[in-house]
Amino acid sequence: MSTQKPSSGTLIEFPCMFPIKVMGEVHDEFTSTVIKIIKQKNKDFDPSTIEMKGSSEGRYISLTCFVYVTSKPELDDIYRSLSTHPMIKVVL
Repeated sequence: MSTQKPSSGTLIEFPCMFPIKVMGEVHDEFTSTVIKIIKQKNKDFDPSTIEMKGSSEGRYISLTCFVYVTSKPELDDIYRSLSTHPMIKVVL
């Protein structure tokens, strides 16, 4: 397995396990929606790696999803798909 060296514009070495933080309002389908979006782009994503945290007021939820990505275009595609979904407020 070869490792891609960081190219201009990124300090990330691929492949790697990358944490993606996804935030939105609490909703019954929020977590399953995030999982579905990531799995559409990365079929090997393991939902058991998700760390979940609620806001102190209980209105918002934050999911940290650890995704094994092999390239910057793959990571960018996941970010784009997550950030364009109306249920998702922030992707970091």
